[in-house]
Parts: sequence; structure tokens; C-alpha cells
Amino acid sequence: MIRRSFLAASAAVLGAPLIATPAWAAPGRAPRVFVTGDSTASTYAAHEAPRTGWGQALELFLGHGATVDNRALSGASSKSFADLGLLDGVLADIRPGDHLLVSFGHNDSKSADPDRYTEPWSTYQEQLTVYLDGARERGAHPVLVTSVERRRFTGDGAPRESHGDYPAAMRALADREDVPLVDLTALSLELWGELGPEGTKGHFLWLDPGAHANYPDGVEDNTHFQAHGAIEVARLVAAALKRQRVLPPYLVRRLGDDLPDSAVTWPAERPVRTRVA
Repeated sequence: MIRRSFLAASAAVLGAPLIATPAWAAPGRAPRVFVTGDSTASTYAAHEAPRTGWGQALELFLGHGATVDNRALSGASSKSFADLGLLDGVLADIRPGDHLLVSFGHNDSKSADPDRYTEPWSTYQEQLTVYLDGARERGAHPVLVTSVERRRFTGDGAPRESHGDYPAAMRALADREDVPLVDLTALSLELWGELGPEGTKGHFLWLDPGAHANYPDGVEDNTHFQAHGAIEVARLVAAALKRQRVLPPYLVRRLGDDLPDSAVTWPAERPVRTRVA
């Protein structure tokens, strides 16, 4: 597949014609988009700002009543999220016509931790299939989302992949199960390449000492985002959902807008994720 630049892809998305509401949409109710994933997607509290997950920013790009229910959990893998009972909680709340975004991989690769580790071509795909089957059994629509890339570059300044076989395994599963795929690994890798090593610092949680009261000593985090980066990654996700007609185009908005960091909302505390009996 020939990858278009982020700006060209956005322009193509914005020029897509409107289509009627799909027949599967629940009558009289806009769909909810449930997000399951890890710390790159999860919601952070005010005392952690400007740290932000892309799932926390995703609702900025939805309209006409469509909402996001972000269940992503920091540190979770596809296995640990389910083992904690959190997938059961999602499946108890999801309704026909809703969407389930499934984005794991960062922590599935931690082979030293048996509570989280999955093998990409076997147990990882098996775990993901549980999410897909659970959504489909409830009349909801699963979408696989490959892991967003970290801020890693070669000596020549080219962005470097860091997730091993996990993105390829998810792509193969999406093809086999005929499930929509947002290839966030490829999309973010392309964006990081356009921005370069210095430009990406404004997207990731890089702050100089004294730049923010919540990080008085500064921080250099090449995995997690500050608000601007989370907004831009959420924009990639929303654009892909629109482009693939996963969401009706009229539900996706502001893809071409320059949104300020203040558009993000940080709750007083992180959402409580509890074990479901």
C-alpha cells in the first residue's frame, strides 16, 4: 500500500462525500465509541496534565451526539485487561450499533511479565479474538487499532519501528476476521517522520524543567503524549474511521481544525478501573 502524507490523507478525508446513516446504527441514538487499550490511549488526571492519551482526546473529533467511553488502562495488555474483568465491564455496557476500538501491543510484548505477555502469532491473536467475538455477539462493531509508535529514530533521523511482530499479527487477524483496521503504527510512523526528532518533542511528553508546575524537574518521555500529541494521534484515528466508513462521515468533525491544547479535559482523578466479579 502506498502511504500518503498525513496532510494529503486529511485532505482526502475531508473531501469525502456524506453518506446515509448505516442500517446497523441504533435508531434514535448516536453510537458510542468504546476504547480499550493501554497508557498511550488512557485518560489522565488534572495533576498529570499535560500528559494525555489519544482516547482522552478522541471525542474532540466526534459530533452529532456520538461519544467516547474511554476504558483504556495504563499498563494493560490484551491479556491483563481481560483478566482484570475490564473487558467484561465493557461488554456489559456496550449496545448494538456501538463501536469497540481494540488497541493493545505495548505491554503484550513484556515477556518477563506472565500476567501481561502474549505471543504475537498465537496468544495475542487469540486474546484479541475474544474482544472481537464479544462485541459482535452484542451487535457492536469491533475495530482493531495497531499500537501507536514511540518516539524512536535512527542515527539518520528516520523514525524506527519498535513493536516487533505485534502490528503485523494484528493486521493479519483483521484480514482473517474481516474486521476494520486502523493502522495507527503506520500512520504515526509516517507523522513522526514528517516531524523529525526535534518536531516530535512537542507531541510527546517532553518538558523542560520549570515549564509546567506538574513536572517541575522536567520530563523526557518517548512513549506518552502531551495534549498536542494526543490530539494529533486522535485526529489520525478519527480520520481513518471516517475514511473507512466505520463511522458515518457526518459524525466526524473538525479534522482540519487547529485545536488548542486547552480543548482537552482532564478530570480531577483518573477514572477508576475496578475488577469485575
